[in-house]
Amino acid sequence: MSETLLGWHFCAEDRKLGYCDGREIIEGETLRVEGNPVLCEQGLHASQRVNDALRYAPGPILCRVELSDGIVRGDDKAVARERKTLWMFDATNALRDFAATVAENALLAERAAGREPDPRSWAVVQAVRDMLAGKIGKEELAAARDAARAAAWADAWDAASAAAWADAWDAARAAARDAARADAWADALDAALDAQNILLLQIIEKWRTA
Repeated sequence: MSETLLGWHFCAEDRKLGYCDGREIIEGETLRVEGNPVLCEQGLHASQRVNDALRYAPGPILCRVELSDGIVRGDDKAVARERKTLWMFDATNALRDFAATVAENALLAERAAGREPDPRSWAVVQAVRDMLAGKIGKEELAAARDAARAAAWADAWDAASAAAWADAWDAARAAARDAARADAWADALDAALDAQNILLLQIIEKWRTA
């Protein structure tokens, strides 16, 4: 049997391949490209960790996929000639939830270090929670975001503001990037990313089965 690899892949809301390909991504179907797979250049990609896939996300549609035929592995992704989509899920709310959780954790870390965050930064995280609960709309969320921007303090601000961005997938991708960057100097980077991956998987499962 040929080698297969389970992974994660995000696609745009139109559920089509990018880079002028345009084919539709359909649950249960396999897409194929010809030629030798080359990371970042040629082939169909996926990541084994969902937070790694998030770094390359062009949109909020999460696909659980299986790569096969000529798999080439990299540090945070792999590529092959074939990719089967096992299931698909609009992860917009899950990614908002994840971004808010990462932001809240950053604010709590600031508080634990003796630096009390600006109340407007807490408010923007709560605004995301309220929107997910259907208590407020995008206009109120945008107002909280603008207020938090005016807070103008440094440490946990990027994570908090990311939670309020209008495009949920972009917010979560920024939160994942910032959390990784904050730990990049440490030997525990892989452990931090694994923990973040577990958190994101838990939140995705919560929303996918809701």
